[in-house]
Amino acid sequence: MADVIKKATRDGYGAGLLKLGEKYDDFVVLDADLAEATKTIVFKKKFPERFYDCGIAEQNMVSIAAGIAATGKKVFCSSFAMFAAGRAFEQVRNAVSYPHLNVVIAATHAGISVGEDGATHQCCEDIALMRTLPGMTIINPADAVESEKALEAAYNHDGPVYMRFGRLAVPIIFDEDYKFEIGKGVELKEGNDVTIIATGLMVNEALVAYDILKEQGISARVINMATIKPLDTEIVLKAAKETGAIVSAEEHSVIGGMGSAISEYLSENYPVPVLKLGVNDRFGQSGPANELLDLYGMRGKDIAELAIKAIAKK
Repeated sequence: MADVIKKATRDGYGAGLLKLGEKYDDFVVLDADLAEATKTIVFKKKFPERFYDCGIAEQNMVSIAAGIAATGKKVFCSSFAMFAAGRAFEQVRNAVSYPHLNVVIAATHAGISVGEDGATHQCCEDIALMRTLPGMTIINPADAVESEKALEAAYNHDGPVYMRFGRLAVPIIFDEDYKFEIGKGVELKEGNDVTIIATGLMVNEALVAYDILKEQGISARVINMATIKPLDTEIVLKAAKETGAIVSAEEHSVIGGMGSAISEYLSENYPVPVLKLGVNDRFGQSGPANELLDLYGMRGKDIAELAIKAIAKK
């Protein structure tokens, strides 16, 4: 059996930037003194004249990005999610989102899988923050391949985009022929008893849950929801009507994330049981990434258990 190939989605971001740089020359990349960690270093080495290190000054970096975007260029600016979405929220809101500029906020090291960096750096609130901003598109890729594909989609998109990348290496799910489209969920597995809608690194865990449930005679549908805003309400509604129960899975707070978006939509349009798996209103803590995912109940077995509970509520 071939070994499973694993890469962090932040690696897909770095590789994707390099490919974009070779294809287009009308964008620049900004970083806040974290180029090695965010993987913008690969772009910097190839296109130093189009790369700007703004130092440990994330709010200033976002303001610079807005100024450059106002001249007609597209801009990618990168830092850790805690700083890009948290520290610089006011600048993202007023300087980027309000004037609807073509700035991609590429935030790495999101979620508790940041690991040993601890609670101060494990951002599990960023999706909730970005969802509140009018006109902001939110993309959370499942693997390195989807990261690359989504990056070009973000480049071609009109308006601000928040992209979320992880530090932990995760299995490659998609091949190079995969077509990414903003606002479209992708059904990975067919099923009739319950639907698991996952985003980011939880997509792989959802596939693990699918196998666990299958062994128990339960037919689960699995959907990869890489775009959290705009949510693919068509695929959500179809799943609700055909399976009657939903489980959302995300490496983010259960408050204000993808699960909340799904619940808000279905409560008004087609109420079915929706159970949310994520970080349950608590901070992260320092520790090895995989052990933290175990500790916080964010594994395939946990999704499977929640799926059984969702079915019982139908």
